Amino acid sequence: MPDCNYCGEAFDDEAAHLRHLRDEHEGELGAIDQRRVEQELDDGDGGLATGPLVLGIVLLAAVLVVVYVVVFVGGGEGSPATETAADGDAGEASLAEVAQTPGAMGSAHEHGTIEVVIDGQRVDFSRQQYQLAADRFHFEGGEGRVWHKHATGVTLEWAMATLDIGVSEDTVVFEGTVYRDSDPGTNVTVEVNGESVDPQTYVLEGVDAANADQGDNIRIVVETDDSG
Repeated sequence: MPDCNYCGEAFDDEAAHLRHLRDEHEGELGAIDQRRVEQELDDGDGGLATGPLVLGIVLLAAVLVVVYVVVFVGGGEGSPATETAADGDAGEASLAEVAQTPGAMGSAHEHGTIEVVIDGQRVDFSRQQYQLAADRFHFEGGEGRVWHKHATGVTLEWAMATLDIGVSEDTVVFEGTVYRDSDPGTNVTVEVNGESVDPQTYVLEGVDAANADQGDNIRIVVETDDSG
């Protein structure tokens, strides 16, 4: 005959004891008694156990989040000049997506120059976020015009991806916005030494630091109707 540890009352069977704990001492129960009440009594009475209920709520919340992301976040279409970059975009600034990766660190040491202008604003590569951002392509010494390359096989696409700038022959992705040359009122220029190149395959060529102006000059310009 079980006795209640909280008030001393005696009971004919364990089920009656557990009902008493649930009804009279709910706020006093220790962890073990609480678990016994939930698992043995609630399940036996045909009620819904707390564990499965919580699991069901968590699963439902997860499904709702997935639906929201797919329908409301992934399903929208932005205007051409303000479209947000999406996975798989031709010019997405992601090293994981570039067509080629360079050689080993230290396999080259070359320099050239760069100019990037987005919607009338020149990108300042002397800012801290661009200094030594990647070992194999970077800027250093607080200087933002001369690029440094420390590996063979650094393509223009890969180099720009280290700066969070995506490029293709006619597309530029900058700060989450996709600019396409085919969009009305948008002009995209991606050149090296004054000539259009395919960033996926063009490998940058440079010289020693003292003659950086003789190395490849990268010029990327985006102009839209709002630039002026």
